[in-house]
Amino acid sequence: MKFKPQMVALLSALMLLAPISQAAKLIPQNLKQLISESESILSGQVQNVSDGISEQGIPYTEVTIKVSSAAKGMHAKGSNYTFRQFGLTQPLTLPDGKKMLAVSPEGFPRWNQDEAVIVFMHKAAKLTGLRTTAGMAHGKFNVRGSKVVNEFNNYGIFDNLEFADGVLSLSEQEMLQNPGAYNATDFMGLVGKAVSEQWISNGKMK
Repeated sequence: MKFKPQMVALLSALMLLAPISQAAKLIPQNLKQLISESESILSGQVQNVSDGISEQGIPYTEVTIKVSSAAKGMHAKGSNYTFRQFGLTQPLTLPDGKKMLAVSPEGFPRWNQDEAVIVFMHKAAKLTGLRTTAGMAHGKFNVRGSKVVNEFNNYGIFDNLEFADGVLSLSEQEMLQNPGAYNATDFMGLVGKAVSEQWISNGKMK
């Protein structure tokens, strides 16, 4: 594939953003921030992960998730949710034999086929159509058995948050008091209530 000069310039500009992304990953994102910055919030199983290069010459990882449930966005159970994230999973050999080394920068979530996840998906970029999770790797949670945890062991998820009296169940209150992996059902249930009952806009979560 040949790259037009303007596309090479665009790719170079995107790669220059990598240090910013790496810095961003160090900033904990709490639940309010993740919900506010998400266009879709869903749970499901990763069906496929593949690398590619867009018509604009931008490397991407394409991920397809089979939806189990959705707390935000119109996503039917059993439907497929597919998106493209900037960068490759591994270096790619081009038809001319050269290697493209543009793997996803540090701080971007990593994806594996068959893993069970809960994801807070940011809206797509206007220029490229690419997207990733809100809060970078903070917004991708892996479900292991009955527990759910992100790359940072859920650090900061409930920091600096206040909930109105009576909105949290006993099990949800226990999540706030016990850092680490959360019960997946309780966590997704809390997120679903926060979205459907508009806790952020009506001040029940602040």
